[in-house]
Amino acid sequence: MSKVKWKPGTMVYPLPAVIVSCGSQKAEWNLITIAWTGTVNTNPPMVYISVRPSRHSYNIIKETGEFVINLTNKKMAFATDWCGVKSGKDFNKFDEMKLTPSEAEFVACPMIAESPINIECKVTQVIPLGSHDMFIAEVLRVHADEQFLDVETGAFDMKKAGLIAYSHGNYYELGDHIGKFGYSVMKKKTKKKIKK
Repeated sequence: MSKVKWKPGTMVYPLPAVIVSCGSQKAEWNLITIAWTGTVNTNPPMVYISVRPSRHSYNIIKETGEFVINLTNKKMAFATDWCGVKSGKDFNKFDEMKLTPSEAEFVACPMIAESPINIECKVTQVIPLGSHDMFIAEVLRVHADEQFLDVETGAFDMKKAGLIAYSHGNYYELGDHIGKFGYSVMKKKTKKKIKK
């Protein structure tokens, strides 16, 4: 098997394509698209976002110490891209993309009502890394859109939600289900023999 060698780079793909909302007052509310995001801890639940200091949202998040991660889906794909290439200095992104701000429970910044999952976050640490600063945050509350919950189990149906991911400059809708955690070591169910 032959492999080509490349210089060091960011090749961990795919990644979530999320819109982060921030701002404690309506006049400063803003939306920024982030792909450098993920989970860093289970208990307490903690996540991170990495933001360039030059971005309009950077100082808002640094000063307020809070944000909301809004997962995106196929219906939000255009808004997801647009909020990543336009600046909040020049546009009211909620208005421009016809997204609905909704009240969060623990943070002052708004959530996006159209988002299938909203994650309220409180910054606990900021780590300068180079091109980006990493905001590590504790998850205070998760809001899930009821239309995407499985009626029988109450679990969130990722496939039904149509979540999107970012991979090397492109957006993709999540694809076919191929297994669940631990499926590789699960014992196969055996049929019980019926005694005659």
